[in-house]
Amino acid sequence: MNIINLETISKAYGPKVLFENISLGLASGDRIGLIGVNGSGKSTLLKIAAGLEQPDTGRVTLRKDCRIGYLAQDPPMDANQTVLEYVYAAAGEGATLLSQYTLASVQLEQDPNDAKTLAAVAELSERLTTLDAWDTELSARTVLSRLGITTLDAQLGTLSGGQRKRVAMARVLIEKPDLLILDEPTNHIDPTTVAWLEGYLANLQGALLLITHDRYFLDRVVTAIVELEDHQLFSYPGNYERFVVERIERERQRAKAELDHRNEVRRELAWLRQGAQARTTKQQARVDRANALINQERRQERGTLDLESTGRRIGKKLIEMHGLNKQIAGKTLLSNFEYQLTRDDRLGIIGPNGVGKSTLLNLIAGRLQPDSGELVVGETIHVAYYDQSSSDLNPNQRLIDYVSDGAELVQTGEGLRTASQMLERFLFPNNQHWDYIHSLSGGERRRLYLLRTLMRNPNVLLLDEPSNDLDVQTIAILEEYIEQFNGAVIIVSHDRAFLDNTVDHLLIFEGDGKVRHFPGDYSAYREVYEREQATLKAVTKPSTQERPREQKPRKLSFKEQRELSELEKTIANLEARQNELNAALNNAGSDYQAYTRLHTELEQVSQTLEQSYERWMELSELASAS
Repeated sequence: MNIINLETISKAYGPKVLFENISLGLASGDRIGLIGVNGSGKSTLLKIAAGLEQPDTGRVTLRKDCRIGYLAQDPPMDANQTVLEYVYAAAGEGATLLSQYTLASVQLEQDPNDAKTLAAVAELSERLTTLDAWDTELSARTVLSRLGITTLDAQLGTLSGGQRKRVAMARVLIEKPDLLILDEPTNHIDPTTVAWLEGYLANLQGALLLITHDRYFLDRVVTAIVELEDHQLFSYPGNYERFVVERIERERQRAKAELDHRNEVRRELAWLRQGAQARTTKQQARVDRANALINQERRQERGTLDLESTGRRIGKKLIEMHGLNKQIAGKTLLSNFEYQLTRDDRLGIIGPNGVGKSTLLNLIAGRLQPDSGELVVGETIHVAYYDQSSSDLNPNQRLIDYVSDGAELVQTGEGLRTASQMLERFLFPNNQHWDYIHSLSGGERRRLYLLRTLMRNPNVLLLDEPSNDLDVQTIAILEEYIEQFNGAVIIVSHDRAFLDNTVDHLLIFEGDGKVRHFPGDYSAYREVYEREQATLKAVTKPSTQERPREQKPRKLSFKEQRELSELEKTIANLEARQNELNAALNNAGSDYQAYTRLHTELEQVSQTLEQSYERWMELSELASAS
């Protein structure tokens, strides 16, 4: 039985049709990736599935008692709410009590003799035990920790965009919904966290519907791809790699059908041109058929995004950086930084958020000045900067005016092209040129900003998270453009596939002004990094004999004592459920759906049990030492 069914739904905004009479169903275990060009209606379709918007026609049916978790691209938040309050707000009474219990326990540790707080902790503990909600706390702590969320009492208004996205992610994961809907979940999230999220979602119970530009993520998470194209849905079983192969075959078949159609149109046109005397009233049906074919031909003319690099003259000296130092708000981002950009550089920049990656691009673009050191730009260098914020987009400006302000004419391989022609090459039809920018989707705005950036005809191109909010088709074409680009390219990105396809060496920003060079693409770097981490762990892991005996043991806090007591019950329950699932698997026989469901639950139970064991051992060691 499906968890959700979208049946023959349609949606349009004024004259712009997003989709017509499309249907989609998701059952437990389905993990579907939705792709399509920006502005095609992907996010709208997710909102309809989440119940946040209504279709113009058709209907949406949900399984009884279905719980939906929805992560928007830019989740709305109360700036005055704390992380803990926000994360637990939608997870039911147990989560609310856990939030209160956590805060009360912190207060009790600060003042163990406060009778009022002690009584509150005891009462909350009893209620949590009655609701059997301690497992929720363990799960919540695991998710929060894995997403790098440690400041639970911080107000949401003080967090960066990337931090807020991770907090919102934690909230929907902790809810454990029957249907999880994610809109660009990997935006602003570092590769290590993305890798953990891949594993978490691959073992998810229930159904998953997501939009992402991250092709590696699609490859490792989804069981099917659904493409929204020409107002219709096309389904492809399997991951993204299989989708690419099958889509090529579908395009080949469509090209053949279009060629047959064009030949038929030519024959009918030739017949029509014979003149009225060659036709009788009895042949009116053929006249109507010919006109219908011609109209169909016009409707089937489909736009394709066209990027082309012509480049401009570039001298021997590009950009040189010597001894650059930069601090912002007392935080060192660059310390004695050295780099000399060469003509064919394809340089990727990676590292955690807030360590200076975008700052370096702003220095090169002249938006910031170094505190000390020298940055020299060659006389022939023309820099174009595609930043994260699309900084010069004016929502109250018309598309044609915005592009014309950048360049009235642009040189392409086919000669000079006007602003209007370039808009059409970037999939903005003529009837949209006089629309205001605020009417565009987020992805369409990024595509428009990309057009204006490239129309400046640079020979040094700076790209800051270029794949965020772009569809996978546009990203693939941008990769081809970069490969052919006559000049140097510097890319800051979390998109692993994009880096692998565009750069040949990396700068790794490690924090505190430290920058390391790596001669290779992202995948090569990860292989080396993981080997280094494994070696480091083996060398630094202390043995039992090496553990210093004279170290003063730390006592368990009141909260930890309660956690240790509840963990013993949790472990017993998980072990019992593990045994039940193993027995059920042995009896599943040829029922594949039942086997898949049981196996998925067993993996989750085993994972939670392993985490519980580790935490129990940690607390037990502390308890025995105190």
